Amino acid sequence: MSLSASLYQGITGLQAHSEKISVIGNNLANVSTVGFKGANMHFEDVMSQDVYTSAGVAQVGRGVRVAAIYSDFAQGSFESTTESTDLAIGGSGFFTVKARNTDNQYYTRAGNFRFDKDGYLTDPHGYVVQGWAMVKASTAAATGATTSTANTNTYSITGSPTDIRINNFQSPPEATSNVSIITNLDPNNKSKSNSATNPYFAMFNNWDGTATTPLASTAYGYSSTLKVYDEVGAAHNLTVYYDQVTLSNAGGNTVWEYMVTSTPTEDGRILSGANGSLTAMAGTSGAGVLMIGTMTFRAGALISESAYTLKSNGGALGMKNLNSWQLADFSTGGYPLITPNFIQASNASIATATNATPIAINFGIRNTDLTSNGSGSYSVGWSQSKGGGYVTPTAAGVGNTISNVGWLPGFKSPVIDAMTTQSYDTGGSSTLFQSQDGYTAGFLQSISVSREGILTGRYSNGQVLDLYSLTLTSFTNQWGLRREGGNLFSETRESGPALTGEANTPGKGTVASSTLEQSNVDMGAQFVSLITAQRGFQANTKVITTADSMLGEVIAMKR
Repeated sequence: MSLSASLYQGITGLQAHSEKISVIGNNLANVSTVGFKGANMHFEDVMSQDVYTSAGVAQVGRGVRVAAIYSDFAQGSFESTTESTDLAIGGSGFFTVKARNTDNQYYTRAGNFRFDKDGYLTDPHGYVVQGWAMVKASTAAATGATTSTANTNTYSITGSPTDIRINNFQSPPEATSNVSIITNLDPNNKSKSNSATNPYFAMFNNWDGTATTPLASTAYGYSSTLKVYDEVGAAHNLTVYYDQVTLSNAGGNTVWEYMVTSTPTEDGRILSGANGSLTAMAGTSGAGVLMIGTMTFRAGALISESAYTLKSNGGALGMKNLNSWQLADFSTGGYPLITPNFIQASNASIATATNATPIAINFGIRNTDLTSNGSGSYSVGWSQSKGGGYVTPTAAGVGNTISNVGWLPGFKSPVIDAMTTQSYDTGGSSTLFQSQDGYTAGFLQSISVSREGILTGRYSNGQVLDLYSLTLTSFTNQWGLRREGGNLFSETRESGPALTGEANTPGKGTVASSTLEQSNVDMGAQFVSLITAQRGFQANTKVITTADSMLGEVIAMKR
């Protein structure tokens, strides 16, 4: 083997160590780059040359070369920021971005994203972050003989990953479907409305929907008002009036009459009138009354409730005629329903109508048995404690028996909620709790991202809507990814296909909002590597100069 081979061995050492210094230099240059993943170079020896010795065949090395340059995907440190769209992944996985209007997808750990002027969530190059659109699912169930909608809102991903774009900065309104009004009715508050013929509906008889003040303040004992919303997001006042019924020999029970009402001019119900005509509630004496009924208390505790609403033939019999008021239908939760029809939709004025948007009224008592008791469709879910179980289907059938409240209809199988209307002597009537589930339209105020990668919008109407679920990607061989610059990686045959999934699922990390992952380059380790690479380079230069000196001695032999 000639001395020139030593020169070439030295050259391979120079080349390999200079490449390593380049890798180290790139790592140190990106020590402050968001989401940067450092690289490590590995050397290998070149195939050795066989030489013959007295002991047989031996091998002499030919030098060194670069074996591989592997990316270091260790977790970088986190830095807190003030932008909710600054995102970091804790654990494995990459964010997925896509060049707009192309099929070119890239993968990155740098989560410094922003919304552009078109509402796209993009990286600094304008590539759009990918995610699944979230959809709200609603379920509806039937209630025996009647059907009502009880919305249970859940969100789930739909379709395939798509561009994350906030192009609708408004939250649509939601009509009220459930109302809870829990009160304490002072037992010392005596009856303000009395009637010898209809004692349980005396307050209702005093209502005049055509008057400026439909019910005088001297005609009821207590009232409670809250806002509800219609299908277009308009707010309406819903008021419940209460008045104690004067009883005799009631066995310790007390009864309060109640009315659920709206503003008479906003009553949009249209019911069947005489000879098949249609009659609008607005402008009639009964306008605004949505439900009438009674609550029965024993020792201050609510034990029973009755509820009546107008049915389809209310216009024919007269809005204030108690024969027009029939036993209410129930929601799936077991609460009686009203149907105000604020927007005057067609075929939407009774709970069983096709286009109805009924509202369940919760006073703290619900019915758990919604099957028919054999007395006809009006008696579904209703019973009486006396009279052989027969239930009078209209309010007119209650009569004027004030000594036996057992004839009042009640829920067939009542259950008292933990929070319920009561009648205790606490120094006066008061509203203990109110709630409703409707809301008006709202404008987007802020964006947040959860640990599960769910991008959520917060709106001015108080709604929090799940909009997108970030697409995180992992690879069977992440070291096979190709660096594309700009903190981007691309898929190769060596990396295998992209494996997509949601955050916080197996193989995918969690997402931290208002956080950026910093470069994972360790400067101390890089400087040590730099020193060894420098010394390795120097050592190989010595090999070359030594071989050169020896060649000079060989040439000098001719002198």
